[in-house]
Amino acid sequence: MKAFLEALYAELEDESIGTRKMLALVPADKGDWKPHAKSMTLKELGEHVADLPTWVTLAFTTDELDFVVNPYNPQECNGGEELVAYFDKNIAEAKSHFAKNNDGILDETWSLKNGDEIYMQITKYETIRHAYGQMIHHRAQLGVYLRLLNIPIPGVYGPSADEMGL
Repeated sequence: MKAFLEALYAELEDESIGTRKMLALVPADKGDWKPHAKSMTLKELGEHVADLPTWVTLAFTTDELDFVVNPYNPQECNGGEELVAYFDKNIAEAKSHFAKNNDGILDETWSLKNGDEIYMQITKYETIRHAYGQMIHHRAQLGVYLRLLNIPIPGVYGPSADEMGL
C-alpha cells in the first residue's frame, strides 16, 4: 500500500491535469462576466481555482491561516495563459513539500480562522483533502461558467460532450 503522502501527491498530479485544461480556456475579455449577481466573476473564480494549491502548501508549512493576519488575496491574472502559469507555480510549490515530509505531519492540527472566529480545526490530512475538494468543486463551477459562455469544455475524467461531438 502507498504511504498517505505518496497517494496524496498522485491525486494532486491527477487533478491538476483537468484543472489546467479548464483554466486555459478562460478568456481575458470575459473576466467581469458572472452568471448571477451573487456569483463570483469569471476572473475571480479562475484566480481562486489557480490559487487553491497554495492551501496544500499552507498545510505543510503552517498550523493555521488567520484572515486577520493574512487576508486572502490571490494573484491577479488575466485570462487562461496567466491563470495556467499561476496554477503551475502553485502546483510546483505544493508538490515540493511532499518529499520533505512524512506521513506523521498529516495528524497535526491545522486551523482556518478569522481572528477569534474558528472556521475549521482539522488535521493537516483533512486540510489537504479539503483543498483538493475545493479545487474539484470550483473547477466544475468554472466548467459551468464556460459552458454558459458557449466555450467548448474539455473532459476531465473522460471525454466531454464537446469532445465527443455531441
